Amino acid sequence: MRNYLLILLVFAFVSATAQKGIYYPSAKTWEHKSPAFFGIDTIKVKEAVDFAKVHETTQPKNLWLSQAMQFGKEPFSDPIGPMADRGPAAGIIIYKGYIIAEWGNPSAVEMTHSVTKSFVSSVVGLAYEKGLISSLDDKVYTYLPPVELAATQDLPNENPIAKTSFIYPFETEHNRKITWDHLLRQTSDWEGVLWGKPDWADRPSDKIAEWTTRKRFEPGTVYKYNDTRVNALALAATLVWRKPLPEVLRENIMNPIGASNTWAWTGYKNAWIVIDGKLIQSVSGGGHFGGGMFINAYDMGRLGLLTLRKGNWNGKQILSEDWIRKATTPTVANTGYGFMNYFLNTDRKLYPSAPATAYAHIGNGTNAIYVDQENDLVAVVRWIEDKSMDGFLQRLLAALPAKK
Repeated sequence: MRNYLLILLVFAFVSATAQKGIYYPSAKTWEHKSPAFFGIDTIKVKEAVDFAKVHETTQPKNLWLSQAMQFGKEPFSDPIGPMADRGPAAGIIIYKGYIIAEWGNPSAVEMTHSVTKSFVSSVVGLAYEKGLISSLDDKVYTYLPPVELAATQDLPNENPIAKTSFIYPFETEHNRKITWDHLLRQTSDWEGVLWGKPDWADRPSDKIAEWTTRKRFEPGTVYKYNDTRVNALALAATLVWRKPLPEVLRENIMNPIGASNTWAWTGYKNAWIVIDGKLIQSVSGGGHFGGGMFINAYDMGRLGLLTLRKGNWNGKQILSEDWIRKATTPTVANTGYGFMNYFLNTDRKLYPSAPATAYAHIGNGTNAIYVDQENDLVAVVRWIEDKSMDGFLQRLLAALPAKK
């Protein structure tokens, strides 16, 4: 026992020493520094910020209208989760942990769309590290109890003989092959209908006759970005934790990294289940059908800083370094994607102006958290035209001091 305590003390000392001199914002204060303090070209930083503001997305600030314009052609596309209007372009730039620039209203709590997926994968990572998931190569169905749906409304025309209170989202012949890794990498080809949204209705093929009849791809072989399948992962994670994912996130990540209390992670109005006698909402992994994470740019920046520092926050390992390594490992079926929603800059295809090792947490809007370990840099860029993101990075990276 004495040797074990000694080892713990040594480990704590090493961790503290390793973090010495590395800045982390506290829950109450995030220190600002001028770009010039670090030898960064202030004028070029301003050019980058001005570029982001000028290239604000042309989509309406009314996100109900924006959603209809982007996804209205899809069947069953009506939102069933909460939505809210957005403000103008906004963002922050973080260098060596300090804020060196900001624009718009970074305090505004707004939809961040598919950046939510990075929170989904993070709570799965916590379950894996805690031992609730033994291996990411395990079949998901082996972990799940029957899913009891909450009786949220009376359905007078239901057949009482055929009626069931449970759903089994991973119990088809195909879905029983799906592993946690397949879901995390969006290569599962999960089949079914969840919360009224069929898998085939999200970004459907132009071959209408094949929507419900096409042959399924073997899990792991084909990448397809699909929110219904993300929601299946969020449901599976909720069942593994047996409590609401926002509660897991708040206790294990957001509070430890000093995030505000202003964020909200929401689901759909019909996505209510019963676990251990408790009514729980299974939250969504994005805003495609409404819902997802509503959050400000500062809290987004804290997530980016956490992943930049490989899961460590001021000496405490929030997410394991191994998990961050897994999350940033290219998917075989799409080398520009890791775990959701880590978009990788493999071969500099995503952002030609940035290092190949950089990555981003990206959501519609465009909302992006750019993470660049080579330059100790994080940038939260909200409501920019997607095609303009590289232009912003080109100007920002040109402002940094030359490497010695």
